[in-house]
Amino acid sequence: MPKEKVAVITGASRGIGKSIALALAAQGATIVAMDMDQAATDAVVAELQAAGTTALAVVGNVTVTADVERMIEAAVAAFGRVDILVNNAGITRDGLIMRMKDEDWDAVLSVNLKGAFLCSRAAFKVMSKQRYGRIINIASVVGQMGNAGQANYCASKAGLMGLTKSNAREMAKRNVTVNAVAPGFIATAMTDALPEKVREELAAQIPLERLGSAEDIANAVTFLASEASAYITGHVLSVNGGMYM
Repeated sequence: MPKEKVAVITGASRGIGKSIALALAAQGATIVAMDMDQAATDAVVAELQAAGTTALAVVGNVTVTADVERMIEAAVAAFGRVDILVNNAGITRDGLIMRMKDEDWDAVLSVNLKGAFLCSRAAFKVMSKQRYGRIINIASVVGQMGNAGQANYCASKAGLMGLTKSNAREMAKRNVTVNAVAPGFIATAMTDALPEKVREELAAQIPLERLGSAEDIANAVTFLASEASAYITGHVLSVNGGMYM
């Protein structure tokens, strides 16, 4: 388990990112939470600190190199190292391909894929010197199977899985593992707002007959961040209830 490790998590202010922060903290990790929402990020850090976790909030944009480098520098300045990076920050701008705007394509690829590249590059500079690190990218089942109306999102998540495998090969010599978690349909504030019939239709597509929880994803991340996964790298761990096999 990541006890006494320093974990940097992007998109940490809500949803899956927040659950990952809480799960790693429960195992003893120090948390550096990055997001663009100052108030929400501060609230997560306050919650962690109230539970006895050492935590730091960094406000920034994962698509901006200077913000990403500042995040890693802040972690090193405060805690001396970076052991775990979770590239969780992501957005959607859904639309059918014939109507998709250039800016919607660019925004999703920039946050979901370029952001992970920038964060991984910055973190690896530290991890390489330490000769230790765990990088975990949050992909998606739709990056594996495709989904109508989400060409930009699917492309970004498929690209993230390719980035995972390439970085795993490059970074292995420095004892840095790189893996991905590919969530299926996860219960979130967005799905909670859907009509009950729609939620039932979503669940009907899943062999386990339920949507996943943010905690299901956090549990998978915690495993990949732990010493129990030391001989696993370049792997995409599907957490989808059997939706895609």
